[in-house]
Amino acid sequence: MLKGLDPLLGPELLMTLRAMGHGDEIAIVDANYPACAHARRLVRMDGHGGPTILDAILSVMPLDRDVPQAAFRPCAFGDCGRMEEVFRDFEAAIARHEPGIDLVPIAGPPFYERVRGTYAIVASGERRLYGNIILRKGVVPPVA
Repeated sequence: MLKGLDPLLGPELLMTLRAMGHGDEIAIVDANYPACAHARRLVRMDGHGGPTILDAILSVMPLDRDVPQAAFRPCAFGDCGRMEEVFRDFEAAIARHEPGIDLVPIAGPPFYERVRGTYAIVASGERRLYGNIILRKGVVPPVA
């Protein structure tokens, strides 16, 4: 245990987040996602929901503000306007830690191709369908 860190952030996830550079992306995927087949680096967190993991990650990792979009979700049932409860939970975590960052839908295969290209995938125990999110890492500015 460490002071000031969410206890959900274990050594493997902390190492992964620290190793990522500006612009690298990480995906949190639901329990149905084929994470082992798609991951270059895989962190298993099967007992935890996606929004809980997102909240822990965003407590230490900034999102990229140098690009127009830094957080992405899939389109549910082929409808990018459809707002699943899990998407609202993702948006709430982003609003708490990174106000002003929108959760952007990406339709179908392009979303899953983007997941395959991420630096790492976190396999959650999220049981809700479409409980997937991609985050683009930003920078921690220098202390003035």
